Amino acid sequence: MRSEHNRKADEAKETNLQKKYEIIEEIKSLINNKESINKTFHEFRELQNRWREIGLVPQAKLKDLWETYHHHVENFYDFIKINKELRDLDLKKNLEIKMEICEKTEELLVEPSIIKAFNVLQKYHEQWREVGPVPRDKKDELWERFKAATSIINKKHQDYFEGRKSDQKKNLDAKVALCEKVEEIANAAIETHRDWDERSRELIELQKIWRTIGFAPKKDNNKIYERFRIASDTFFDHKREFYNQNKEEQTNNLQMKTDLCVQAEALKDSTDWKKTADEFINIQKAWKEIGPVPRKYSDVIWKRFRAACDHFFENKSKHFSSIDGEQADNLKGKRALLEEVKQFALSGDDSADLDKLKEFQRNFTEIGHVPFKDKDAIQNEFRDVINHHFDSLRIDEKRRNLMKFKNKVAGNTSSGKGQNKNRFEREKYMTKLKQMETDLALLDNNIGFFANTKNAEALIGDVNLKIANTKEKIEFLKEKIRIMDAMEDDE
Repeated sequence: MRSEHNRKADEAKETNLQKKYEIIEEIKSLINNKESINKTFHEFRELQNRWREIGLVPQAKLKDLWETYHHHVENFYDFIKINKELRDLDLKKNLEIKMEICEKTEELLVEPSIIKAFNVLQKYHEQWREVGPVPRDKKDELWERFKAATSIINKKHQDYFEGRKSDQKKNLDAKVALCEKVEEIANAAIETHRDWDERSRELIELQKIWRTIGFAPKKDNNKIYERFRIASDTFFDHKREFYNQNKEEQTNNLQMKTDLCVQAEALKDSTDWKKTADEFINIQKAWKEIGPVPRKYSDVIWKRFRAACDHFFENKSKHFSSIDGEQADNLKGKRALLEEVKQFALSGDDSADLDKLKEFQRNFTEIGHVPFKDKDAIQNEFRDVINHHFDSLRIDEKRRNLMKFKNKVAGNTSSGKGQNKNRFEREKYMTKLKQMETDLALLDNNIGFFANTKNAEALIGDVNLKIANTKEKIEFLKEKIRIMDAMEDDE
């Protein structure tokens, strides 16, 4: 199908090439035209317009085509001795267009995306070829300027792909080593629960390492992933077969989950919102830690547990959404404060301005709950205005992001549902933190793992870079957790 498409495209290019050579013949024939100069020049312009409307031609014949075309265009100008003022005006216009193309091309030298710069450059080359001749004394100078910028961009483009090719080769070497290790695990003889657990943890760690490695070369990427996936699936298929032969553990899991359902149902009508919410969160954690139950009970036991949890949290949400009078006054107060923040102008003293913005945030939080239907709107608008001021402060990006995060957390504390959201987010951050710390330990182990592999030095260098990035992310995440804990203490 693709070859047929390419064949038709090549045929179309050949047809376009023939059409353009026909136009060149017509331009040559204008030299012997007996009509008036104005009419002849008008015909010449129409031929140029037809030339531009014709599509692509074979790349191999493009240079010869354009040289022939420009040669006969210049002969046309010379032969008919067109009015010098009109000719000079046309040449000047072409000169201005080509100078503008040169300037745009030179601007691409600072474009951060080399791919974008290269693609735009191709369009500029098409535009350059479409523009007519320029004054002879400027022709070579202008072309050399355009060619110089073109050469730099082409070199950057080539270097970019050479660098990416090298990185992808390193990634392929690392992934081959991982595949060999997973295949070794998948083909091992495992007979006990303990061995299955140890091997499972080992394989999962290898899968985590896999996710830290980038793409392999395009021709190898799908193949190496398929090899890794097949080896992983083989291991887990064997494990599934082993556990399908032993139902006792699943029966015990069913009993433990049934006990958790009983606990959840006993708590579902409680109105001690905070304490009970914490207990539900602990019960949900315990649920996740329990393994699978027999398939025929899986859906039933989950729906029973989910119903008890939903019942409590829906009642809790209704309770907090029913407080209207005080919340309406709070809404007026928050709107008044919002207007004050909108009118606030930075003094230029970053420290003083920062203190004032923090004071606005404290005041907003201290006002208390607003009607549920207005909560998100007023909170989002306040956050946007505050964040706009934060963005105007001359402080580093990390600190600004933490301020915005603190602003978001503070907004959530204004409602019971928001507090639950904060707690849920904190749990997510804690889970992510543990995962990143695990990844960090894993990356440290990677250095030893890759020590005896091909290209060890390059692979270890890549791992060290990932270790530094992971440490930075861990510290940033810890700071977010500290902010949430401080907000919780203030409540």
